[in-house]
Amino acid sequence: MADEKGSPSPNDPESVWTFRGYKMRPGEFNTAMVHFYRGEITRSNVWRTRLDSTTNWAVVITGALLTFAFGSTSNSHVVILIGLLLLGLFLIIEARRYRYYELWALRVRLMETDFFAAMLNPPFAPHREWAIRLIDSLLTPEFPISNLEAIGRRLRRNYIWLFLILGLAWAAKLALHPSPAYSFQSFLNHATIGFVPGQIVALLLTGFYIVIFTIALLTVGLQDSPGEVLSRSEVFNLPGKFLHGLADAASQVLPEDMRFLRRHEQLMIIITARPVEVSQNLLTVLNRGVTALAGKGMYTGQDRSVLLCAVAPSETAQVKSLVYAADEHAFVMVNPTEEIWGGTFQKLKPRWQRALDRIRRGEAKRP
Repeated sequence: MADEKGSPSPNDPESVWTFRGYKMRPGEFNTAMVHFYRGEITRSNVWRTRLDSTTNWAVVITGALLTFAFGSTSNSHVVILIGLLLLGLFLIIEARRYRYYELWALRVRLMETDFFAAMLNPPFAPHREWAIRLIDSLLTPEFPISNLEAIGRRLRRNYIWLFLILGLAWAAKLALHPSPAYSFQSFLNHATIGFVPGQIVALLLTGFYIVIFTIALLTVGLQDSPGEVLSRSEVFNLPGKFLHGLADAASQVLPEDMRFLRRHEQLMIIITARPVEVSQNLLTVLNRGVTALAGKGMYTGQDRSVLLCAVAPSETAQVKSLVYAADEHAFVMVNPTEEIWGGTFQKLKPRWQRALDRIRRGEAKRP
């Protein structure tokens, strides 16, 4: 029921979200999420267009330089080398834009797999980590793909071919202009740039191609990016928070034995004179365990309790509200953690060790 002003009643059972006296119903929540999805789609499309623009610049510059280089025998081969430098600059710019694009693409994919698809697939429930991943991406946005992988991806998909075309064109230019090179030495002589011998120029160019091919090959196995067409399980198996290495991600095992986003949970250190009230708020509302230690304020000489509570990043604001509601004079410290094991967080034993223990206890059959 709504009041005379049209706002939901405080006791409305359909209300699912409250903020400063306002309550949101499921229909309003769905409308807000649809608009959020449309906004993320727009941003991803904008950055996708910017990606295409950078590629178009690179293609146009390559064609213009080749036309100029082979337009006359007197035109220097240096313009092709300048083209290689420009392509490298375009590659760096495009990799940066690609990282932004992947950030919006990750949010869009999360909405598709666990909001819209969940509506069509009974029992109509999103993944348990869906909201946390989305919250982390909104509160502390970080690129879901490293700069190295972004460079490698754009290099393999587009720029490697442009680099190869310019490299072959440079070699053809030296072999044909200003006169045909009938020996390797004359080829190197044509590569001379001012006081820089042709041998040095050829070595530098060879080193440049070794570097770009090495980057292209070394980044083949990196899969930090959510991409556009990954399945739901692949999206939630991506390493996370964003990103601390494949080995780090492989070690993240949650209660369902699946690898989700690494969130860097927070350790809340609460110094309070009302430990029972604060602990009850955290236990009942957040369902998080609390450990109490005895302490003493060295300035006041009064006894205090030091409470330790590990929470998800998205819960820190709620913890502050709960602590303040019980003790407005409490002292709260928030510390990001590297790993938390046990309880409702990660299991102390990996999946294969737990399976082996069940076999030894006779609770499971050997494969």
